[in-house]
Amino acid sequence: MCSMAYTRKSSGSKSCALGSPKCSNIDMSLRRMRWVLAMILALGLTMPGYEAAGQSHADIDTYMVLLEGPPIVIYKGDIPGLRGTAKYFTNSWKKHHRRAHVKDLVSKYKTHLIQKHDALLKDLFQEKSCTKLYSFTHILNGAAVRLTSQQADVLAKHPSVVHVQKSFKVQTTTVHTPEYLGLPTGIWSKMGGALGAGEDIVIGIVDTGIDPTHPSFSTVGQKPYVPLSKYRGTCEVAKEFPAGSCNGKLIGAQHFSAAASQDGAFNASLHFASPLDGDGHGSHVASTAAGNYGVPVILNNVTYGKASGMAPRARIAVYKALYRLIGGFIPDVIAACDKAVADGVDILSLSLGPNSPPGNSTSTFLNILDLALLNAVKANVLVVQAAGNGGPYPKTVTSFSPWVLSVAAGVDDRTYPNVITLGDKSVLKGTGLAPATKGEVLYPLILAKDATEGQGNPGFAPSDCQEPSIFQKALVTGKLLICTYGFNYIFGGSTLQQLVKTVEAVGAAGVVLVVESDGSGSKFDPVPLRIPAIALLSFADSATFLGYYEANTKRGQNGKALSFGATAKLGDGQVTVYTGQAQQVALFSSRGPDVRDFNFNDADVLKPNVMGPGFLIWGAWTPIAIDNAAYQGEHFAMISGTSMATPHVAGLSALLKAKYPAWSPAALSSAMVTTADVLDQQGRPIQSQQLSGGPTPLLQDATPFDMGGGALNINAAINPGLIFEAVYLDYIKFLCSANMSTPGEVLAATKTACPQAPGIPADLNTPSITFANLVGTKTVSRTVTNVMAAGETYTVTWTNPADVVLTASPTSFAIGTGLQNTQTVGFTLRATATSQTASFGRIIFKGSLGHTVHIPVSIGIKEP
Repeated sequence: MCSMAYTRKSSGSKSCALGSPKCSNIDMSLRRMRWVLAMILALGLTMPGYEAAGQSHADIDTYMVLLEGPPIVIYKGDIPGLRGTAKYFTNSWKKHHRRAHVKDLVSKYKTHLIQKHDALLKDLFQEKSCTKLYSFTHILNGAAVRLTSQQADVLAKHPSVVHVQKSFKVQTTTVHTPEYLGLPTGIWSKMGGALGAGEDIVIGIVDTGIDPTHPSFSTVGQKPYVPLSKYRGTCEVAKEFPAGSCNGKLIGAQHFSAAASQDGAFNASLHFASPLDGDGHGSHVASTAAGNYGVPVILNNVTYGKASGMAPRARIAVYKALYRLIGGFIPDVIAACDKAVADGVDILSLSLGPNSPPGNSTSTFLNILDLALLNAVKANVLVVQAAGNGGPYPKTVTSFSPWVLSVAAGVDDRTYPNVITLGDKSVLKGTGLAPATKGEVLYPLILAKDATEGQGNPGFAPSDCQEPSIFQKALVTGKLLICTYGFNYIFGGSTLQQLVKTVEAVGAAGVVLVVESDGSGSKFDPVPLRIPAIALLSFADSATFLGYYEANTKRGQNGKALSFGATAKLGDGQVTVYTGQAQQVALFSSRGPDVRDFNFNDADVLKPNVMGPGFLIWGAWTPIAIDNAAYQGEHFAMISGTSMATPHVAGLSALLKAKYPAWSPAALSSAMVTTADVLDQQGRPIQSQQLSGGPTPLLQDATPFDMGGGALNINAAINPGLIFEAVYLDYIKFLCSANMSTPGEVLAATKTACPQAPGIPADLNTPSITFANLVGTKTVSRTVTNVMAAGETYTVTWTNPADVVLTASPTSFAIGTGLQNTQTVGFTLRATATSQTASFGRIIFKGSLGHTVHIPVSIGIKEP
């Protein structure tokens, strides 16, 4: 008998249904193929290792099981006894879900799928126990089940089973941004201001939960939120997540922990069996996407400005599937995505993606997460996904598929510089979000090693300044303490928070951090401090400073300091400086090219797609978070990563969706990609940060492999002129195209047959053209649709990639208004030489009414 374990009522029946599954007439070999399920998450700047889920019992693990038969979003209403009205499914079931007969059909088909799952398990394992964690019904037809390896082998051979794969463990990967992006005087002003921007759009966030008490999600003083009939989600109630936590702004909140619990990693007292955020990351993401407008950001009694989400009036639906310290598990993540689509979210924000995938799979596009997201797009949900934090190295993008909007992280123009003025009147520049020393007086300097007695804990170096007990307080009181930011801060247990406690305990006037190499300086992550402090992150500046100190310190023959003559004062590092420059691609942001398989062969798909702000982003935090010492007890945090860039784009997408509710996910993505900025405010190319060997990154012109179409400009995206449309069947054709996947693999994965002549991958109507290996001459076409209110005449121009001759036909055309008015343009690309590196060009559609549409061209040319 197969037992059932659930943390969600929506997961299905709590007992195994009777009956036996029906065999499909598809070839048996197709049902036994191996698909990739090895997906893990990337939060902020974290670079987790790739790790299989541990076994909680001998030889028992969680397995993902995909079954024959379509999930709800691609069901055609054609099963006997469940016929319903097929057209509502072949078109858009989501559009018609409120109709009573459609709701009834969805409910019946969902029950049918769950019964099939349960019957299969009961039929195979009547005498041996197993535990079903979830039934997936909306974007996948399958289940997550606890099995022995022998049971998994038996299940994999059953004719109704498409694929069985062991689960893997997963981990998690602002104030100025609205002004920097021009929202208040731009798109917000067209939507009733900040108090109306994003009205009635639901952003689903799969993350670590939310702090419902945070002011970023409060409805106090807000225009009342009316119920939304299109959203069908629920709000869980728990001791730490009481009734009323969902207030209209927060429209839904659910948690998914069955897989984590079965693995033995979940502890309800530590991780909370509720949507409450015990980590901080989920609250940060939610506030960035749709937090309230004008919430004061206060740390250490200092106000750093007022925070706002990108779509301040949008609704937030939380799907907690990740947990502090342990991360999460793939079945929980898939279950969260499945439920979000079933609930009716408009945008799905995912700061997640595969990392270090196995090499025993075929197509990256047929992994289980991307298949689920394909069906989410089929349900008219725009999926926004983090590109990953593996930069600046190539082929590190962890968001693969063309149906997903993949986000790179940019560095905006907000900085927190600081200076130290030495007694010889020289000034050195540094960083540190910290107050100035009191008054205009100079304070004596003292090096940590000159003020310590003994070694203390062997796990720390005295220069780390982590142990107040080893300092001679009489020597340090009233002086600026000099400490070293090095190995133990980056890889060990030393923290800036303990440094602050040391400085306060010994009565120092402040602290100066120096580095032993430029490499360690590049790893410094500035956080707000309550004491005067500065970090000199350049090795040259650190050496100059220490040289000044030694020149003014008298030492005995044994090297012991006898007197101290060096003095200095610190500036105010809490003053924000805006440089006015356009975004740079952040050093950590993952780079293309995209890969078509887990052997890392290049794909004819451009990734990332667009760039959003992702460096030093202020957002909501939960004071109960314990895994980031810098912000323990705080309500706001400033963190970095493509995980931070993703909710920026998700929130901006919500504004576009509110303006154009009928637009498809592809149309929304196209509008943002084709109007993105590729030049800064002075007309110079956007720069990409690269490794330099020092604390300051090397800058070079950004390529499409760095930033996709460019830095998102939502004020241009709201008036795009033309869009590049693609629908579900276009993506099926892409999957079936040359050398991508076999027709059998596509049919088994998507329940949709390949067309007779699927063409090549580059035929997909994306707002880009990419050839991983252009041999000879290739011709592709792109079809544009005029989505504006008036007809327009366009001229097509382009810049050739190196060693490529590009031509277009026609080079000008007139197009009418409306979705039925389209124009197809053919592009011929001819390689003139081979090259070991990719080259890049750009195609521009210039409209007579002022619209400019640009798409990047990325070409690799190798030997035939």
